[in-house]
Amino acid sequence: MQRRHALSSMAALAAMHLLSACSREPDAAPPAPPIDRSQALQVLAAEGKGFTVGAMMAANTVYVLFDPQCPHCAALWESSQPLLRQARFVWLPVALLNAKSLPQGAAILGAANPAEAMSAHEKSLTAGQGGTAASASIPADVEAAIKHNTALLNRLGAESVPFIVARDPQGGGARTVAGAMPTAQLASFVGLSGQ
Repeated sequence: MQRRHALSSMAALAAMHLLSACSREPDAAPPAPPIDRSQALQVLAAEGKGFTVGAMMAANTVYVLFDPQCPHCAALWESSQPLLRQARFVWLPVALLNAKSLPQGAAILGAANPAEAMSAHEKSLTAGQGGTAASASIPADVEAAIKHNTALLNRLGAESVPFIVARDPQGGGARTVAGAMPTAQLASFVGLSGQ
């Protein structure tokens, strides 16, 4: 009986040792720090990789982190179209929802005209056709960019897409929100008047 207890204790000790060995490797990079909301616009401008639509010289630049498989992102794409004369939208693909997210994001980002590719993709997604057909072969730099966008989304503390980052019209940096919204609400959120 005493031998069985000793063996049980050794097994438990070995199991604890194995569990403690599952920690981060010493040479692995520590998790990136969260992005302070006051710096969100600057970080996305400097580090995010996406495509731009709308008024290129607009005072308002709005960043949208989106997953190509998200129907709410498709709805936000449609809601943003009437605002393109007044604001500049930068759409940053992330790979959050499923295995199609990364290849579809790469297809949109790598298209000769990403805005047209996005419109066609969102129309297909909204129609229940799954979106753009995309190759499983993704250029390494595009894959790295989408993975970095996804890391930025996580550092912003976002748990869902679409995730919108815009200048706070009241000052003080940026404001963020997750989810689609109708055009008038989006216009108000990004600080546009007259919508």
